[in-house]
Amino acid sequence: MRKLFAIIYIAIACLLITGCGADSAMRKGDKFFALGEYYDAAEQYKKAYSKTKAKEKPLRGQRALKMADCYRRINYTQKAIAAYNNAVRFKQADSTALFHLGRLQLKNGSYKDAEKTFTLLLDSMPDNKLVKNGMESARMAPKWKAEAEYSGYNVKKQELFNSRRAEYSPMLAGDDNDQLYFSSTRNQAKGEELSGITGTKNADIFFSQKDDKGKWSKPEVIDTELNTEQDEGACAFSPDFKTMYLTVCKTDPEYPRFAQIATAQRSDASWSKATPLEITKDTLSTFAHPAISPDGMWLYFVSDMPGGLGGYDIWRVEITAHGLNSLENLGAPINTPGNEMFPTFRPNGDFYFSSDGHPGFGGLDIFIAKPIENGELRMENYAKPIENGELRMENYDYHLPSKTMGEKQETSKSNYNSKFSTPNSQSYELEHPGAPLNSAGDDFGMTFEGLHNRGYFSSNRGDARGWDHIYSFEKHEVIQTVKGWVYERDGYELPEGLVYMVGNDGTNKKISVKGDGSFTELINPNVDYVFLGTCKGFMNHKEELRVEPVLESEEYTLQFPLASLTAPVLIRNIFYDFDKATLRPESTMALDSLIDLLNENPNITIELSAHTDYRGSAAYNERLSQRRAESVVNYLIEHGIAEDRLSPVGYGKMKPKTVKRKLTETYPWLKEGDVLTEEFIKALKDEEKEEICNQLNRRTEFIVLRTTYGMDAKPASVPTSEPAPQQPDK
Repeated sequence: MRKLFAIIYIAIACLLITGCGADSAMRKGDKFFALGEYYDAAEQYKKAYSKTKAKEKPLRGQRALKMADCYRRINYTQKAIAAYNNAVRFKQADSTALFHLGRLQLKNGSYKDAEKTFTLLLDSMPDNKLVKNGMESARMAPKWKAEAEYSGYNVKKQELFNSRRAEYSPMLAGDDNDQLYFSSTRNQAKGEELSGITGTKNADIFFSQKDDKGKWSKPEVIDTELNTEQDEGACAFSPDFKTMYLTVCKTDPEYPRFAQIATAQRSDASWSKATPLEITKDTLSTFAHPAISPDGMWLYFVSDMPGGLGGYDIWRVEITAHGLNSLENLGAPINTPGNEMFPTFRPNGDFYFSSDGHPGFGGLDIFIAKPIENGELRMENYAKPIENGELRMENYDYHLPSKTMGEKQETSKSNYNSKFSTPNSQSYELEHPGAPLNSAGDDFGMTFEGLHNRGYFSSNRGDARGWDHIYSFEKHEVIQTVKGWVYERDGYELPEGLVYMVGNDGTNKKISVKGDGSFTELINPNVDYVFLGTCKGFMNHKEELRVEPVLESEEYTLQFPLASLTAPVLIRNIFYDFDKATLRPESTMALDSLIDLLNENPNITIELSAHTDYRGSAAYNERLSQRRAESVVNYLIEHGIAEDRLSPVGYGKMKPKTVKRKLTETYPWLKEGDVLTEEFIKALKDEEKEEICNQLNRRTEFIVLRTTYGMDAKPASVPTSEPAPQQPDK
């Protein structure tokens, strides 16, 4: 009998210990969950679930529900589905749990199961738009997937950039798109601790460089103060590539963490420490996933701040010289009661983002918002395939979801202190690009290689752990582009240059060039274009282009060599008969080019000068050079240039050439600043080098005298046909 009592006592004690262990795990799990550490919370809930007796079905169902919620948030899709199914089996799943289960079934590609789940929800929530969208996705996704071959996209996983952890949000940068930045939780990230949110290291920003042969280097972490032991990710760049916008998430063991946007500055090839960017006074909302509009005037980002349509919305704020201004929610049709995230731009102006609030394959799908000029949206009541396999999103009359569908609890945000509005000036047509760009998993974070429809994105398709990886994509499109370079004549690129682009189809653009002085723009067939290259301190240069239809993509090349307003400008390929001032026929092309330049800049007057080498008497050389300068001026006058804009001067050998840096690339034995005097040339003691220097001295140049010719006589009300930078008189 005593032995029997001992056995009973031990059994009761074990039960009490087991129950206490489960309760303790639940308390720990709840604490982790409150801090957003869903990976650690899931481990505790799993422990509590396993220690809960089988006969306590309601309690097991409640703990399965909490475990499922954590797995869902960290992309453990299959584990989350299993846990939600247990909650359903134990009759503890409410409408919110069923909704999440249906969404996860979509994300897992289990479309028949998802249809059953959303059918149950529609019985009790017939007017909920997100539920309707889920049902539409479950029914249509198999058909959309079958039509993937018509979408035109080619998608390939890029193993060079990927690891055994997560990589996401790639971003191309550099004048030639030869740099790739992305975020990763791989082992090379800084810090040693694992995140309680994901169970991996916190993300750092990594970098890869493409060489001259088009081969990418092995990714390396940015080894500056930019990366820390905390989370850094989802970066974007200003058009001049001098400022990085990124998402950061600081660690606080006692307080929930909210992502925020920060900026870093580039000095040479190094990035500074990230500095938080205050968009509003709100400290209890998430601000993440920055994107910069192609013109650099707007910062687009994701937030769950008050004033949105539900979940995460895409917002924008104007970037000004005095800070951020004019906060706006993009509104419908882009934002929905679901989540809209990871905004980005294709350089042609198309706006890309990812959403789980529009019908799609499941998870986050990529959508394209294309501006519509007439301000009208072509809309229908659902997304449907069209002939080329793409899906168009049309006519959604979205409302806020019922309270049971809400992802977040209402929180008092007394620090919120921003006004916002919904932009009305731009209308969009939404397009779903179909598979294989989209999948049942999360697809997001697009970046484009110039104007072409190719680049990189991230997706967790096919990864049972829910980790994201980088994929390349390309869609064949026949596009025509123009690439131009703005640079100083006989000098280097002018990164401060501006190009005005005007077309007879109504095109009127002002284009800022890149750091190498180049620009690339999309052009349309059957259009006549005029391009005017400008830069402060330089004369304008005009180019014209007629674009004809083509069957394959084509890029046209234009050069904009700008003549200085302050330094002598060499006129190449002016030839005279030996020992005479007679212009030779091969000089015609250079002279006609000078005429064009003077016509493009009608407000300048110039001194046209001719120079000789040191050989011969000074008086003879001055007379010869004066006659030669007059020959050039006479040619210009005969071809329509006003005589009072031209001053011929022959300097003979009085002004030997001063060497510019560009010339040293052709003649390395010369140094910048060398003056090719008689003494300098004779000191070379090399006949070939001496003759080169004498040839350089025998030259025809011009220098600008005035920039206001004819302006006094021009009526103030007469508009100029072409823009021109204002310059001070010489």
